Order: sequence, then structure tokens, then C-alpha cells
Amino acid sequence: MTSASVKITILVDNQARDGLVAEHGLSLWIETEGRHILFDTGQGNALENNARALGVDLGTTDILILSHGHYDHAGGIAQVLPQARKANVYCNAGVVCPRYSISGGKSKSVQMPREAMAAIDELSSRRLRWVQKPTALSENMGITGPIPRETSYEDCGGSFYLDPEGRRADPIDDDLALWIRKENGLIACVGCAHSGLVNTLNYVRCLNDGLRIRAVVGGFHLLNASRERIEQTMAALRLLAPDRVVPCHCTGKIACGMLGDAFGEKAAPGAAGMTYQF
Repeated sequence: MTSASVKITILVDNQARDGLVAEHGLSLWIETEGRHILFDTGQGNALENNARALGVDLGTTDILILSHGHYDHAGGIAQVLPQARKANVYCNAGVVCPRYSISGGKSKSVQMPREAMAAIDELSSRRLRWVQKPTALSENMGITGPIPRETSYEDCGGSFYLDPEGRRADPIDDDLALWIRKENGLIACVGCAHSGLVNTLNYVRCLNDGLRIRAVVGGFHLLNASRERIEQTMAALRLLAPDRVVPCHCTGKIACGMLGDAFGEKAAPGAAGMTYQF
């Protein structure tokens, strides 16, 4: 048995259609099996405006999933939870860790905002689900939990640390993805794919008896990747042969261009306001 129809709407992205707010972040609204799933929340500046403009009622959220604990994915939690009073929240315990990025010798906090942490802390244990391993949401839908890192060429995609001095590298091992099973393949939703896009898709297949990847939507974090890494990623994606590739957020123009070259009309960058039906 496979999942019902799946509708994915991009609520927050670095790019936005006319009338919507763009911001560095990601949020997806997923409708399937009679449930509403909010996958990430962006920074929090664009979410409510875009949801309202697109006719999405955040108060009807049944499930809120955090792909990882960075501000540009978890910043809108404090806005959503007071509205979505019945929503269950799924995330890895590592989302609340202090974390930093360092560029040009300058340190910047990139952790989940304190307001978001406080909102999560106020949840009852019944509504807060710490995801430490693969977790089923239904017979045909689940969350990966921590993703094994098996490729030689993929890393977390940037200079991320657990301390402002840059002494302890942050592996971002709270990173997780959502998968939905259809009769003709799997749909994968990724936040930044800090575990590596290929690692993520391979693991999603592993959790589903090798079923093919039909589509992948989200941030691929290839913005600062070397050309060699992008080429190796493209080679692996060609073997996976998805029907649709929707790079968003942190994928980067070079990688988006190479995806277009490799997959033609099957690959096109996403933007807030775009909807996909499966």
C-alpha cells in the first residue's frame, strides 16, 4: 500500500514569487494522508506573510519537523506553535546546541533563536518527539533520524563550529530528512542536506527496501562546494535518476546550473509560492 496524493508548497525560500517575501531560509508545507506537515520554518520573517498570501493556515499544522537546529530553519517556531496547538514536533535533540559559523576570521551565532528554544521547552512530552533513529509517521511516511555519512566527498558544507573560537567542528549530526513513499518511488524533503545529499538519498532508499527516488525538494548545501564535489554529486544523482529535482535555499547558482544541464526540465530551482503535486 502506498501514500495518497502529495502536495508540497514552498512557503519560505531565498527566492520568492511576486507578492511574497524572500529570505535566506526554508519552509515546506506538505499535504498528504489528510494531514498538514510543516517542514522547517525559515527565519521567521517571511513565514506568516507567505502562508497567509498562499491560503495556508498554520494553525492546522498536525506535524512540525525540524531538519536541524539552524536559525534559518527553526526561526519561526515561536510563531507557529501558539497557533498550532495540536501539532506534534519532531526533531533531533541536537537542535538546541549552541553553534557558530566562522567566515573571514569572524564568528557568527547560527543556532536556533532563544524564543524558538523556549517554545519547544514549553511543549509537553506528549507533543515533543526526539528523533534519534528512523521514525515512522505512517505506513508510507517517515523521518530518517541521523543519516549515515558514507561518501568520501560529502561534508557538512561549511565552516560550522560548536564554539565561537572554532576549536570544535560541528558535524551537524542533528540533520534529518522526511520521506514519503508513492507507488512509483520516493519523495524526499531535505532542509540543507548537511549529511550530504547523496548520503541522504541513499539512506532514504535503504529505509525503503531500495525503492527509487522519484523526487527531491529542498536545500542541497552546495553553495560553497568545490566543483569536484558538485561533479561527484551530479554523477551519483544521474545514477539515482529522479523524475524531479527542486533545488532551493543553499544549493547555489553553480550547482543549480549543473543540475539543469544534467536533468534538463526535470530540474528547476524552487521559490516561495511554488507548488508540486505528486
